[in-house]
Amino acid sequence: MPDQDSGEIRSVDAMLDSDLDSVDTAETETLKIAEQLGFEEEDLHKIGMAVRECMVNAVVHGNRYNARKKVHFQVLKGPDRMTIVIRDEGEGFELQSLPDPLAEENLLRQSGRGLLLIQAFMDDVRIERLEPRGTEVRMTKSLATAS
Repeated sequence: MPDQDSGEIRSVDAMLDSDLDSVDTAETETLKIAEQLGFEEEDLHKIGMAVRECMVNAVVHGNRYNARKKVHFQVLKGPDRMTIVIRDEGEGFELQSLPDPLAEENLLRQSGRGLLLIQAFMDDVRIERLEPRGTEVRMTKSLATAS
């Protein structure tokens, strides 16, 4: 089914449980599609890491492992790109309220770099706090084109 805004085709549209098995499921499904689209090995690694980080955020920080809450997971593919949408049912957050992971006082922390990695690995990342609750992360990766 085409996404009306972008002309992309929905390849996966699933509701996943708020557990770490869902992290693996989302990464596996995304990488299957990315390989079919022709992404190179380096980009496959980046896409996999971004999906993994985003799913962990949704399960752990968003839904807080609550078995009654789900993670909505979509993969949209176009001729030259793929978009992954991950939406949790948690309380949501404001991006500007998060501590800077590169600030000196945060450099040795065990967590807090997921969004930084996602933004570094994907070409476009949009994070939206949803009403009445939840957070949606929309990540896009374009295929490299030969010059």
